[in-house]
This record gives sequence, structure tokens and C-alpha cells, in this order.
Amino acid sequence: MKQSAEKMTYSDYLTWPEGERWELISGVAYNMSPAPSPMHQHVLGELFAQLHALSANSRCSVYLVPFDVRFPEKNEKETDISTVVQPDISIVCDASKIDRKGCKGAPDMVIEILSPATAKKDRREKFRLYQRHQVKSYWIVSPLDEIIEVFTLNQDGKYGEADIYTADDRVPVSVFPGAEIDLAKVFSVNREEEEE
Repeated sequence: MKQSAEKMTYSDYLTWPEGERWELISGVAYNMSPAPSPMHQHVLGELFAQLHALSANSRCSVYLVPFDVRFPEKNEKETDISTVVQPDISIVCDASKIDRKGCKGAPDMVIEILSPATAKKDRREKFRLYQRHQVKSYWIVSPLDEIIEVFTLNQDGKYGEADIYTADDRVPVSVFPGAEIDLAKVFSVNREEEEE
């Protein structure tokens, strides 16, 4: 993951080549190459499939990367927005935040799947970003460790200590009350590789 030192805005972001994936966090540009691993893709696909099925009877919509989430600051014009990210999965329950460019404002839930190139940013910059913009639930998924950390905003608007789930657990999904994700299916690719 490459980083640019020059401060950028959404108007710059829109001029970059379509074949490249970039994110902006407070004006700092991050190149999201290289492409995700097959394990990352499997975990992403299984999480998306289960969440998409759960969303069928709700007002929430589930979006898969690449999907731009813009986080404007107070009175910031569209072209001057300095934070645009592409979470692996975004769940948005307020349809007014969705436009043809993606989501403007905080999703209700975000999932980031760790890779060696992005782990530090997902745990630091994105953690602070999602907390500051009041993303209600933030999941950090570690495919290699077969762990999901679930951070939930508390009454003070801060993320509390993470709830930790492992491969044999079912994870409750706060935006879909009573619903759960089956982690055995999410991490099944690891078990398939062990059997070979």
C-alpha cells in the first residue's frame, strides 16, 4: 500500500485512473494495491453473502468493495471532502445517504478484512475515523487468525473494548436484531486448505 504526502481532496480523487483503487484519509492518499489474496476474497464473499441474505427484510442495504464512502467535515463542499474510503463491506440503513457516487456520511456498520498491507491503517486511522464519524459497529476481520473483533459505539460515542469471536462462533449483527453470522462458513477456506 503506497501513500502520497501531498494533501488531496475528493476532486483530485475523481481524476485518478479507474483501474486503480485509492483511499483518502484526512487528505492523505493511499494506493490500495496489490489485489486481495484468494483467502481475503473468500472471507469477503462469504460475509457479504450472509449479510446480504439477512438484509432481505430490512431497510438496510449491504455494499461490497469497491464502494466509496465519503466523510465530509462540517460545511465542507463536495469537491473539498478530504476523506473517501472503500470499506470491504458497508451497511447503510439511511437511504438518504446513498447517491450515485456511493455513500455520503457514516454507514451504520463497516467491515474491514485485514491484510499485511492494510492492517496498521485499519486498526489505527480507520478505527479513529469510524469512531469520530459515529459508525455504530466496526468489525475487524483477521482471516489468518480466524478472529473477528466487533467494536460497538457506547453512550459516550466511543468504541468500547472489542467483543472477540473465533471460527466456531456465531456473531450477532446489531443492525439486524436477532440475526447472526456463521463464522465456520466464513473461515471454511482455511479448513479446506488444511485438508489438502
